[in-house]
Amino acid sequence: MTTNARLRALVEVADTGSVRGAAERLVVSESSISSALRALSNDIGITLVDRHGRGVRLTPAGLRYVEYARRILGLHDEAIVAARGEADPENGSIRLAAVTSAGELLIPAALASFREEHPGVVLHVEVAARNAVWPMLSRHEVDLVFAGRPPEDLRTKVRVRAVSPNTLIVVGRPDLADGFIPASATWLQREPGSGTRSTLMTLLDDLDVVPPQLVLGSHGAVVAAAVAGLGVTLVSRQAVRRELETGTLVALPVPGTPIKRPWHVVSQPTPPMATELLIRHLVSHRELGWRQVSAVRRAS
Repeated sequence: MTTNARLRALVEVADTGSVRGAAERLVVSESSISSALRALSNDIGITLVDRHGRGVRLTPAGLRYVEYARRILGLHDEAIVAARGEADPENGSIRLAAVTSAGELLIPAALASFREEHPGVVLHVEVAARNAVWPMLSRHEVDLVFAGRPPEDLRTKVRVRAVSPNTLIVVGRPDLADGFIPASATWLQREPGSGTRSTLMTLLDDLDVVPPQLVLGSHGAVVAAAVAGLGVTLVSRQAVRRELETGTLVALPVPGTPIKRPWHVVSQPTPPMATELLIRHLVSHRELGWRQVSAVRRAS
């Protein structure tokens, strides 16, 4: 195995918790995975993996090493994408990630519009929670992220390229509007790691209330539950535009809302040329709702 193949074996073992799981993902034999792990350990002179029951687990040294392995693999993939894109951007590829809400609300229209003008560009899309997409960008596993504002520790390492308005409101069934009391309602929560969930928890803290809560697994499930009358929730106005127009949901009066949380498109400092094509497409098509961020603002 090449060094890259050995690193990928370690990453897959870390993610699956077993040699068998890593072998199935990489479509190789279990002995190949075991051999790759031994070779890595021999190269650096430290045990990276220990037996644990029927599976394996990374040692403290292995846990530390695997984070570097992810970055190395991400950079290598980025280098390939950049080199191919530099030679022929219209036939390059883009690795992008989006938080769940952006994946449902923004990505489909933006990518469909982009593909019409740039059909040769290959798109690789990951949709995940906020606490998953930012590490992908940090490890160079993706070139572009659609999400809210980048975390503080990442802002000096990446570039905010464009923003789009996003307003969070509290919604519920129409019969809740009169005399709505936040403390007495059941609040529908997004999945752990969601940025909207974090914002809602901050809102409840600011209101100094501890109401009943119901956690659902996705953005769509939360909206459906609100429509069904299971409770109220904080959500992007874009996400419930249709429900607001038909009257199945209404905006509820809650102190501290509406909340402005613009969407951000964030790239690596020097993204591949195909990625630049997508960024230029977003800001040049006003119907998509994106506005370019100036160099001065990026530096701040």
